[in-house]
Order: sequence, then C-alpha cells, then structure tokens
Amino acid sequence: MQTLERLKKRIVFLSTYPPRACGIATFTQDLAGALAQTGKAECHIAAISDDQYDYPDEVLFSMNQQDPDAYPEAAGRINQFGADALMIEHEYGIYGGRSGEYLLKLTGMLQVPYFVTLHTVLPRPNKKQREIIQSLAAGCKKLVTMSFFSVRVLEDVYGVDPHKIVVIPHGVPRRAVSSREVLKKQEGLAGRFIVSTFGLLSPSKGLEYGIDAVARVARKHPELLYLILGQTHPVIKSRDGEQYREKLENAVQDYGISENVRFVNRYLTKEEIIRYLSLSDIYMTPYLGREQAVSGTLAYAVGYGRVIVSTPYPYATEMLAEGQGLLAKFHSSASLAKCILQVIRHPEMQAQMEKKTAELGKSMMWDRVAENYLDLFETVISEQKGETA
Repeated sequence: MQTLERLKKRIVFLSTYPPRACGIATFTQDLAGALAQTGKAECHIAAISDDQYDYPDEVLFSMNQQDPDAYPEAAGRINQFGADALMIEHEYGIYGGRSGEYLLKLTGMLQVPYFVTLHTVLPRPNKKQREIIQSLAAGCKKLVTMSFFSVRVLEDVYGVDPHKIVVIPHGVPRRAVSSREVLKKQEGLAGRFIVSTFGLLSPSKGLEYGIDAVARVARKHPELLYLILGQTHPVIKSRDGEQYREKLENAVQDYGISENVRFVNRYLTKEEIIRYLSLSDIYMTPYLGREQAVSGTLAYAVGYGRVIVSTPYPYATEMLAEGQGLLAKFHSSASLAKCILQVIRHPEMQAQMEKKTAELGKSMMWDRVAENYLDLFETVISEQKGETA
C-alpha cells in the first residue's frame, strides 16, 4: 500500500530559486509553497544557478546554467528521482546557449511528463527563439501562460496547437496588512500621496519618465512622494555598474525634487513589497517594452488593490481592461503626469478603481492559483498513467 506521502504528486521545478535575486526564483518559491500547502503535492527544486548559493532543503540539486553537460546530467537525475512531472519555468537569460538552447539537451532526455510556464512570449522572435519554443511546445504536456495576449501570439507566431495552451494568472501572496493610513503613519508618511514602483532596475523600466512625471505633478502637489523600490538588475550591474541608477538620481537632483522621490536600493522581501504596496495610492509601471506579456510586479499591485498607472504594454492593457487603472502613452511623462493628477484630484475615482482592482486580485492569490496548477497536474498525470497502464 502506498504511503499517504507518496500519494501526493511529486513535482520537480526547473527554475532559478532563492536566495538568487530573481523574479522567477520568487515566483517558483511561492508556487511550490502554495502547492505544498494543499497537502496534495510534494515539491522539489532543480535550481538553475549563475553562482554559488546556500539553497534550502527543498532544492534537490543545482546546476551551472552555462555548462552544456549539466543539462543531460540533470535530466538523468530527475528521471531517477521518480518525479511525476517536471515544471519548467522558462525565461530568457536563465538557460545557457544561444537563446537558452541548452534547455533542449535536458527536455530531449526526460522520461517524465513535463510542463512549461512561459514568463516571456516574444511576438517577434528570432529563428532560434521560435525553434526553442516550438520544440518545448511539441514535447511538453501543456504550455502555461499568464495572459490571453500570449495565447494569440503562441498560436499565430509560433504555430502552437491551442489545446496545448493553458492560461493561469500570476500569483500573489496572501497577507493580512494594516490600513493604508496606519502604514503611512508608521513610516512617517502621513499626509503624503504615495506612488510606487518596485522590481529590479533596468533601462527598460522607463523610470526616467516616471521621475519627470512626478516633477510635473509635484509643482502643484508637493505632498506627492515617488518610491523607487529595488536594486539594479544583476546583469545590468555587472555590465554597466550603477550608471542607470545614477542617471535617475541625477535627474531627481536636477529637477529639485529630492523631497518627492525616494530610492530604496536593495532586493526587497515579499513582506516589504506588500507593505510598500499597501501604503501606496498608485502603483506605476512606465515600462518602455511594448510587447511585455507579463509583469509580476503589476500582478502584486493588482493583488493588493492598488490603482495602476501604466504604459499600455499588453499585460497592463489586459489587467486594466475593466477600469482598474489608467493607461498612459509610451515615452510620455506628460501623459503619466496627467494620469497621476486624475487620481490625486478625484478620490472618489480612486476608491472605485481600488474596489475593481481588489476584486480582480482575489482570483490571483497563490492558494487559488495553486489549485489551478494542481488540477492541471492531476488531469495530465492521471491521463499519462492510464495510457501506460
């Protein structure tokens, strides 16, 4: 007779993992933890590494992302472990080879069913990028994406069978938090109107436009405070140092708005992120990428019922479709400023938007998202066992 423990689905995740500072790492930790909380899954990690890390016990092994021999070796270890399935978290830059092609050395040797969550779906991929996604789609049981925009791209650009694609929203941790007014008072920010942005800093985030917008609004609303939360992206820092952050800091000084912009230069814990979001009036993503299909930071903001001001990249457009925020033009600080002013000057509109955003956010809490993944795993694994019986 099987033990109760072995009746659980044994899922291995191939992904980056904390303490590596990476959004995919945090996503995987949250999803694996939420699945374990259901009592129906036993989750383990095969960690993709770019350095030496002190990993927690749930990490079975780590592998050097730039070592081509590590990939078939990892496939062998996953096969021998007796996993029911492998969940691959796919993002460009975390797998070695051209466009991450080393990953195919692993999937080509797997003897267990695998799933792939696509964190980026490029509408205009190069030939190698298209071939990799097509290969993953052909071999996996299901491709998981977090937006309906990505479904259309996968069908039209990559030729993926729509029956292979599942949409599951990006998850958000469920935490009890104090009211915005209480949190502001605790942080010495009572009476301030807070706009925030968090995440790893890079030029693609367009934060210079956010700062310019704040400079415009602060002339008439000195109570405005813009919190730029997070350290510089490790890849950007290793290549360019702190040039981008210094450019932003210099802009703040040039505008004379040092009382209206505050940098928090560190990798934030989930608890810190949630606290900062909960005391914010607006969450702003002035991103420059017109094709961004998913934003984990925006998902968090929706989960905690914040009004969103964003450029109209696909994920933001999709998430704000029912009036959860305001869309500004790309590369336009004037447009961002106009949106911020609308919210400051119309508190009743802010309240209505927050209500709509909070309602959407309920469906994005990790416990609900984990149930969606669990249903997917159970259905496919059961079908697999039926076919091999």
